[in-house]
Amino acid sequence: MRRLALLVAVAGALLAPATPAFAHGGDATEATAYRVRITGVSTPEDGLTVRAVEAGARLELSNTTGHSVEVLGYSGEPYLDVRPDGTYQNVNSPTAYLNETLNGETPVPPNAVPTAAPHWRRISTSTTVRWHDQRTQWMSAGLPPQASADPGRAHRLRDWVVPLRVQVRTFELRGTLDWEPPPRAWLWWLGVAVTGLTATALAMRWPRSVAPLALIGGLSPMLYATTRILDGGAPPLVLILSGLLALAAAYRHPPFYLALAGAALALFGGVTEVGAFPAAVLPAAGPGWLSRLAVTLALGIGAALCLTGVLRLRAAAQIRPQPETVAA
Repeated sequence: MRRLALLVAVAGALLAPATPAFAHGGDATEATAYRVRITGVSTPEDGLTVRAVEAGARLELSNTTGHSVEVLGYSGEPYLDVRPDGTYQNVNSPTAYLNETLNGETPVPPNAVPTAAPHWRRISTSTTVRWHDQRTQWMSAGLPPQASADPGRAHRLRDWVVPLRVQVRTFELRGTLDWEPPPRAWLWWLGVAVTGLTATALAMRWPRSVAPLALIGGLSPMLYATTRILDGGAPPLVLILSGLLALAAAYRHPPFYLALAGAALALFGGVTEVGAFPAAVLPAAGPGWLSRLAVTLALGIGAALCLTGVLRLRAAAQIRPQPETVAA
């Protein structure tokens, strides 16, 4: 247990990212069919970086230029100001309230009008800010007409622009919004079945294969957790802990612990993440197939380890000497 606690502490220290400012309330990041890409800044500048994070749900701007960079709102009004001493939000900007949620459902107060003089409120000491931006999203209900007409291939929905400003100079952040068809989820479920059956056969035929199986299974949710952190998400502690439990089973695997670790791996590293199978765009960095493979391995190997542990417990109970035999 001491070694497991040490692993958890080390993982938390290594995987906890620097906290940016959030210019809105917290929405749960979900898989989606819409891919947001940034194609560039009209006038690039050293120290100014922008990326799409959390499956494109937010934009993230980092400013280490040494001077102020403003993000302009939907009516061209000052919205955010990332300064050397932190991030400020204009409370008189209607965009500040429309961006509180991904769907723009927050009412705009009467004082928030585009022509009002800016009233800046510091929301963070960080020079990195994240915000929802409706200019980068598909806000209409239902599928785009292109996707409805031809759901079998990807479609470019639009090119988008978010205006930025440094003093009196205005420039643009540019990007694209695409709709992508869902992957074939049944293929990944087939992969889960094949993985589980193969891992179970290996563990029963060659008991020494349990250690490498537990190693592969434990690394799978750790890989998925890392890709989600790299995409700007919070560290998924449940994924990390389920991976650590399985990694510990690679070192020592008595039947009860093997069953427990396998069940935790299958449930928290697999079952709770199967939403990755039918989704085209995941809240994870890197190719989508890599994240889906991590979920497939966690679910299949976790189930196999759990079953192996249960069968070993049952076998041990059957060969246990009866009280009469001991007395005789």
